[in-house]
Formats: sequence, structure tokens, C-alpha cells
Amino acid sequence: MSIMSAIALYGVIWFMTMFLVLPFRMTTQGEAGEVVPGTPSSAPSDAQMMRKVKLVTFIATPAFLVIAGIILSEVITFEMLERLTGRG
Repeated sequence: MSIMSAIALYGVIWFMTMFLVLPFRMTTQGEAGEVVPGTPSSAPSDAQMMRKVKLVTFIATPAFLVIAGIILSEVITFEMLERLTGRG
């Protein structure tokens, strides 16, 4: 795996994890009772993005290490995936 492939893989894992974590513990402006004029009541009142970025990094890094380890040790290869799908 090249360095660019590793960066791309980490980016995909990180953003997929971010999209999974974003809705957790979100309080809307409507629930907080403080709707800012010009925004919908479903907008987050405090997104706590820095906390979520740290959590996502904490989850995505070990996931990346496991997946990269599987790729580099060739436990699962592209040829195996081709045979599994019947294209090989």
C-alpha cells in the first residue's frame, strides 16, 4: 500500500466515522428553547464539534490500523474478493 493509498483509506474511514458520530448527543435549538432568528428549530444549539473530532479520531485510528494491517499482511487480497464476487 502506498502512502497516498493509506491517506485515502484513513480519510474514508475518518469521514465515515464522523457521519456516524455526528447525530449523537445533539441538542436542537427547539429542544433548548433558544431558536436563533433565521434558523430552523432543528438546527443544533451546541454541536460540540471539537469533542466529536477527538472522538472520531480516537475511533478511526485503531480501525485504520486493523484494516491496513489486514491489507499489508495479505490476509484478504484483491484476488480473494474477485473470486468471492465471481468475477475472477
